[in-house]
Amino acid sequence: MSKDIDWSNLGFGYVPTDKRFVANFTNGAWDEGALIDDPMVTMSECAGVLQYAQTCFEGLKAYRTEDGKVVCFRPDLNAARMADSCRRLEMPVFPEDKFVQACLDVVKANLDFVPPYGSGATLYLRPYMFGINPVIGVKPANDYQFRIFCTPVGPYFKGGAKPIVIRVSDFDRAAPNGTGHIKAGLNYAMSLHAIVDAHNKGYSENMYLDPKTRTKVEETGGANFIFITKDGTLVTPKSDSILPSITRRSLCIVAEKYLGMKVEHREVFLDELENFAECGLCGTAAVISPVGKIDDHGKEICFSSGMEEMGPWTKKLYDTLTGIQMGRIEAPEGWIRVIAE
Repeated sequence: MSKDIDWSNLGFGYVPTDKRFVANFTNGAWDEGALIDDPMVTMSECAGVLQYAQTCFEGLKAYRTEDGKVVCFRPDLNAARMADSCRRLEMPVFPEDKFVQACLDVVKANLDFVPPYGSGATLYLRPYMFGINPVIGVKPANDYQFRIFCTPVGPYFKGGAKPIVIRVSDFDRAAPNGTGHIKAGLNYAMSLHAIVDAHNKGYSENMYLDPKTRTKVEETGGANFIFITKDGTLVTPKSDSILPSITRRSLCIVAEKYLGMKVEHREVFLDELENFAECGLCGTAAVISPVGKIDDHGKEICFSSGMEEMGPWTKKLYDTLTGIQMGRIEAPEGWIRVIAE
């Protein structure tokens, strides 16, 4: 039975649910973990995460499909990406099979919070890990906690996805050979000043350039870029300091296998942006946010798709991927994990 929630007016924020998963790493090994009721985290004032930001996280969604199933979208890729993040931050890897199972268990334990099909809302899952024992010298923690909570969230765009205006940022999101390719909390902390500054100046997002030459497009603070050429080719920027977005990788397969588009994953230079017909930001929250205009220090780069609605190819990509997620279109093998019939 669904909870008494006004699904159609749900925002993109935190709503406490009944259960969350917690596992602890102590004495060099993970315990079995368990579903618990308590949403509060208790730790030392000197915990490693509080002193040296040793934490990483993931984000994925569960959906109620057209035929009434509750499903999860490609959780194995989130498990693999979190494992990469942990290795880079000198944290113990939570076993990938147990990560996926814990995600499914959290959804199953909170089925009443999965929004109904057609509401535009979904159940957002947040797996995360952090160093929990006291650390005063600069070194990795010894003990860690892995947790997953879930929260129902409304559609990222209310009333349709209107194209946004973004700016080319003077700030760098990541250092060369740094941590831009992993989902570390510290990357997002570094981006907060830049996004607040962008919002204060009337922009929806920042376009970060490569930190070494500042000539190539990287990503925004929380999403990968996609571009569509005038002849309908999907182009995605390639860089060692871009987070490998699961949505972006899925869209590339959708473009090629479902829509018959040519796909290029390559370096994208700032000075070629005016040659593209469409632009979008892709990620778990919105799937695709269309971009209508980019401000490069007073020079306006406008896409022919305009400021009124998604471009035609972007719309096809969006409709196809969300159709797969919601069960309206048959998914590639292994993409959809059924949690409840």
